[in-house]
Amino acid sequence: MVKSVEEKVEEHYKRLFDTYEIRHYGKTEQINEEISNGLKLATSKSGGKGNNYPDIQLLLDNGYSRRIPVMVEAKGGKRKLEHLKDGKIVQETEWTSDSKPNAKNPHKKGDKNYSAITTYAVNGALHYGLAILQNTSFKEVIIIGVNGTSVDENGNVTDPEVKAYYVSKSNRYMPKHIKELDNSLVLLKQANLSQLYDILDKLTLSEDELNKLRASTEAELETKIKAIHQKLYEDKSFRNILGTNQKLYVFTGLIMAGLTTKGMPKLSIDELTSNDNETINDGTKVLDHINAFLHARNASQSKIDLIASLLGDGVFKNKNMWQPTNGESLIKSLYRQISEDIIPLLESDLHLDFTGKILNSLSDWVKIDNDKANDVVLTPSYLTHFMAHLARTNKDSFVWDLAMGSGGFLVAAMDTMIKDAKKSIQDKQELENKIKNIKENQLLGVEILPNIYILAVLNMILMGDGSTNLLHDDSLKLYKDIKFPANVFLLNPPYSADGKGFIFVQKALSQMPKGYAAILIQENAGSGTGLPFTKEILKNNTLLASIHLPSDVFSGKASVQAAIYLFKVARPHEVDDLVTFVDMSEDGYSRQNRRKSSQEVNLRDTDHAKERYAEIEARLLGKKPKTNYYTEDNGKIIKDTITLEGNDWTFGQHQVIDTTPTEEDFKAVVADYLAWKVSSVLRGEE
Repeated sequence: MVKSVEEKVEEHYKRLFDTYEIRHYGKTEQINEEISNGLKLATSKSGGKGNNYPDIQLLLDNGYSRRIPVMVEAKGGKRKLEHLKDGKIVQETEWTSDSKPNAKNPHKKGDKNYSAITTYAVNGALHYGLAILQNTSFKEVIIIGVNGTSVDENGNVTDPEVKAYYVSKSNRYMPKHIKELDNSLVLLKQANLSQLYDILDKLTLSEDELNKLRASTEAELETKIKAIHQKLYEDKSFRNILGTNQKLYVFTGLIMAGLTTKGMPKLSIDELTSNDNETINDGTKVLDHINAFLHARNASQSKIDLIASLLGDGVFKNKNMWQPTNGESLIKSLYRQISEDIIPLLESDLHLDFTGKILNSLSDWVKIDNDKANDVVLTPSYLTHFMAHLARTNKDSFVWDLAMGSGGFLVAAMDTMIKDAKKSIQDKQELENKIKNIKENQLLGVEILPNIYILAVLNMILMGDGSTNLLHDDSLKLYKDIKFPANVFLLNPPYSADGKGFIFVQKALSQMPKGYAAILIQENAGSGTGLPFTKEILKNNTLLASIHLPSDVFSGKASVQAAIYLFKVARPHEVDDLVTFVDMSEDGYSRQNRRKSSQEVNLRDTDHAKERYAEIEARLLGKKPKTNYYTEDNGKIIKDTITLEGNDWTFGQHQVIDTTPTEEDFKAVVADYLAWKVSSVLRGEE
């Protein structure tokens, strides 16, 4: 039998590894049981069941307990080395149209398309690498694609080509190109591993790469959540038995079941057998797994009991959910999609408000139960991070939010605190201890709505915490009893509360001995509708800044004009204190209504948005800005005093419009008059 070019390419590199005396494994050979099981747990390259068989496998070991699997995939053909889109290695996509009649592999528009993985060497190798990272204890892999198109009369490949990448959990699964291996694989020799490992240790993500990855992951997450919810919305079997809260609970419950944690694996799809039994069914299996998961994450018993009650009756104990239809339960059908599409994105360690995306996507379709006008709305992550910075959040901060929603402000604060810790703490053990303390002791949130509270719990669990300081209670009754040394307060309150939500601010600040507070609120709360709380706040706190935001900052989610008010806590405001008023109505972002557009096009940086926010942050923190979009000269910044009445905090109230006519005004009026005069003459009116 004549061997294909692909087989010749594979043999070429096996001989090369033999030359370098590198132990290598073929398709059916097993490096070790853990790697083999990890490959088995993942879907196949074509998206179905069945084992994954890399063409060549290596296991590097530097002799100091650092072992790195290497997955090599071979192809034979022109332009078969790799397929990139926007600089990223393509994995699964979606078919953009239906297949032709009688096609060998029929598909519908929107079905998953795995052709990039099966056709290109690097793309296939990445599939195997991700399978290992997501299903084993290994934290790093090397993936290598090899290709060739020509073979000489002796059967030797004459134009071999290589592309290698390093993929790790610390790099959030983003492949980093190993240029040195493209030219020669000699670095894989045992004697050269120290040099190779040094190269790998320098392949870390830059801050810009992290920000781009965060944005693309958020966009992909929201797109996939919406696709799942579209299924829930269109499928009558789901629509008729699940209300809005139930959809929230199903999402959160199945995500908890699908996450891996120390001491227990994630729920396998094959464990859901769709059996028709009142006692043992897919619903009870999911609930048992969630219970074990929460215990493994050290959640308190009260939280476990609350979550169990929310996820039980009406959701996973609902017979319509676990009873099989055409051989499969609704639970299994939905879990398969969540396990394949959502869970991998949640394991990226990017500190995103994941569950806020779930909330946002669901509210695109139906009104959230218990949602008073504009009360349940996701604060964009660029604003939560901006406000955390304005409130001087650092590694030693104690941050609280008395109306936390899905926990977006706490996620942003945690991200800011951990980054600060990494900058200033060099000792590895000390850093690990500090991060653990940040997650477990330096954040506190309170939420009264149970359906939103469970999202916040999941959010913090995804951050690596057992949700230690997340309280399900009425913060307006509870605040005096909270023993927490808060020095940073972040809040987007329910605007239907007293004082447009300023009651939360007044209560919280009265308990803080020092620190800063950044409040995102309906702007007119600062011009009188926030009374009497705004006046009371000034007795013990200083208003530092008032930032007028774009009118569409919530992109169709809330029809209010919002502002950010920044305070220094426990220092009474004096009548001659200057307040910085900022007009950020033009912040560099272009927005579209989310109900009519996808997340990818909803928010676009069209005019240096990141630089604009960085400039305001610098100006309000007393640092030198790098740009001058907002200055007193162009009228975008005003420094002025306020009264102590709490009713003159908005930018518009301090903006002075010069009504004195200029020469240009006179010329414009004369030009308009002459134009009218000429047109009258031409019409014969004069």
